[in-house]
Amino acid sequence: MGAHSTGKTLLLRRIEMELRANGVQVTRTGNVGRRAALVPLPKMQHHTAESTAWVAATGIADEIAAGARLEDEPVKVILADRATWDALAYFRAAQEWRRQPISRADRESLYRLASARGHYDLLLATVLDPEAPVMKRSRDYDARYRTLVDRHTHDLLREENLPHVRVTNTEASYDLAIEHALTLCLTEAPV
Repeated sequence: MGAHSTGKTLLLRRIEMELRANGVQVTRTGNVGRRAALVPLPKMQHHTAESTAWVAATGIADEIAAGARLEDEPVKVILADRATWDALAYFRAAQEWRRQPISRADRESLYRLASARGHYDLLLATVLDPEAPVMKRSRDYDARYRTLVDRHTHDLLREENLPHVRVTNTEASYDLAIEHALTLCLTEAPV
């Protein structure tokens, strides 16, 4: 989880590489944002309750499908490039960016959907480093929105009491996150 261009995908690629090097079959989900643009649905600071529900539901469907592809494997490792809670953080940030309150019905519906996925064995949450260069600036890039996404991500993790590992923009932090994921996957997953 985390704001855009904070290293989430890169981190997951590194974890995937390490797991494969250890003989673990792994699959990764992602690209939900690109698929949302094809629908087309509003995204980034223009997220609506409907686009957020689509992103969360699509992410859940992708995770279920990834698990089915690994059904016969002794260890199933699915790396979800954006947990369902991520969609909710982006929506909350969009609502604040536009200065629009979230209706109670939308809030309750989206929270139920985000929590419907159930338990993640490990959540990694990147921390925005405003000094780090942004690799891909989309047409919708807005520094204020990116900052809001970071804040809402970490607020949501705290509010929902979701266990997670904070990953800062340092090599040491990335290495610790990778080590944590490897330890979890290589020692606990076979149970």
